[in-house]
Amino acid sequence: MTASPSPNGQAEKRSRILIIGATGFIGHFIAQASLASGKSTYILSRAAASCPSKARAIKALEDQGAISIHWEEQEMLEKGEDSERRQKIKGSVNDQEFMEKTLKEHEIDIVISAVGGGNLLEQVILIRAMKAVGTIKRFLPSEFGHDVDRAEPVEPGLTMYNEKRRVRRLIEESGIPYTYICCNSIASWPYYDNTHPSEVLPPLDQFQIYGDGSVKAYFVAGADIGKFTVKAAEDVRTLNKIVHFRPSCNFLNINELATLWEKKIGRTLPRVVVSEDDLLAAAEENIFPQSVVASFTHDIFIKGCQVNFPVDGPNEIEVSSLYPDEPFQTMDECFNEFAGKIEEDKKRVVGTKGENIAHRLVDVLTAPKLCA
Repeated sequence: MTASPSPNGQAEKRSRILIIGATGFIGHFIAQASLASGKSTYILSRAAASCPSKARAIKALEDQGAISIHWEEQEMLEKGEDSERRQKIKGSVNDQEFMEKTLKEHEIDIVISAVGGGNLLEQVILIRAMKAVGTIKRFLPSEFGHDVDRAEPVEPGLTMYNEKRRVRRLIEESGIPYTYICCNSIASWPYYDNTHPSEVLPPLDQFQIYGDGSVKAYFVAGADIGKFTVKAAEDVRTLNKIVHFRPSCNFLNINELATLWEKKIGRTLPRVVVSEDDLLAAAEENIFPQSVVASFTHDIFIKGCQVNFPVDGPNEIEVSSLYPDEPFQTMDECFNEFAGKIEEDKKRVVGTKGENIAHRLVDVLTAPKLCA
């Protein structure tokens, strides 16, 4: 692919984007969007991915043109008063020297981090490396949810948000150009007890309704998160700003989601109330990551953390105002896809003799767990 000519007639250099966490749910969509846009896309990955699903994800991205930067883990025995075996990571996001070398050698312009919730503070060393290099034009830290400076979930979700706040403050103090992506909820049924609701289809037995089911939220498809994140990453209008995703077409409460899904499957399902106390009790169990998800569900569907403030500050902008001609995939369209998968899976199990078809469908429709 050749570079596009700039207004002065010279070839315009393509942005070089490094994506950290490209095998994760959000990171994979970002990597795909970056590749689709024609940008030079680099992904940081283990030299030998121990998880088959991650290895397949890396291979798929490489086949599309992604350039892998590999790092390795090594076991070392450190001797002291008490000998102990420790793991030393050689060449990862935790290694400032390695990250500085990576950013320089590959002439990286933009860094997008999509590390998981348990690894947020790994970005501290990454920020130090970017500051030392001094050539990064934009950094998008691992956010991809709510505005953490406004939301106030109960524990253990609050601890995660405090870590994200710490990362934000360090970025700002370091003077690194940034954009914070607040994309709100994933377009799926919002299970409060599932780590990645988007990996499981909507219910076929009953709905769990949070509170009275009237609090609204914004839902965004993974592909749209990737598409708009990549667009915002080099848009001068998003420099040092918070970008909120608030698609009016996907502004729904959970009762409305339930009704929409019933139309897709052609039948009504029982609605079971999950009270505020139920969600708080699940959060208080402090089981990671399930309790984190419960605390966020409480913040969204009880406290209304996505809708209880306007986007009108000088350092924030709504993504639709930037790209008014770019459509969002609607929840109606997402549910059509989910319903289509059910029909496909029914065809696979309908001929099975001597088995309970309902139970077989549950087995088929539950997405396989990803490696941690």
